[in-house]
Amino acid sequence: MYKLVTIGRQLGSGGRELGKRLAEQLGYAYYDSEVITAIAQKTELAESYVKQVVESNPSVNFPITIGHSFSFYPHVGNLNQMTNIYVEQSNIITEMADKSPCIIVGRCADYILRDRHPLRLFVHASPSSRIERCRKKAPENEHLTDKQIWRNIKRVDKQRAKYYMFYTGHKWGDKINYDLCVNTTDVDIKFIADAIIKLIK
Repeated sequence: MYKLVTIGRQLGSGGRELGKRLAEQLGYAYYDSEVITAIAQKTELAESYVKQVVESNPSVNFPITIGHSFSFYPHVGNLNQMTNIYVEQSNIITEMADKSPCIIVGRCADYILRDRHPLRLFVHASPSSRIERCRKKAPENEHLTDKQIWRNIKRVDKQRAKYYMFYTGHKWGDKINYDLCVNTTDVDIKFIADAIIKLIK
């Protein structure tokens, strides 16, 4: 039985809802934005700043896992801050995994916990499905056109992909990096959660 589950997800795919449902039904701890809060508390940095760093595009064109990448970076102070936050994030995620069985959404948790062999999920869906979910989940999206919502979705996905590549050296969303890729297009998340719980058990 898997005690750790990590979830990577496209924006609007329902990955967060899936994670919450799995946690509730399994009795596992659930971590998402809680990781950001914990980093802010440990580093004494503003939570808004930590969130900005964690969710922004790294400013380098190659992974931090490649040797000597520091020497090519023009703003070493910024890179050091990014690295310190990532190291703290890794420590916190490891502590969370040690504490109890849990579901962790995003934050490169699949890579950070790779030696513990979690069930690594990646959740994706069709553009139309993702647009509709984003429209329903965020009131501020109600008056936006599909094109405007999709533009924002692509921006966020691009940030996530760059962040993942920068810290892991792997391609975000590539099926080779996950145990199960889940397509939520036109499927009730509850139904998917029930099926995955059988796999976990």
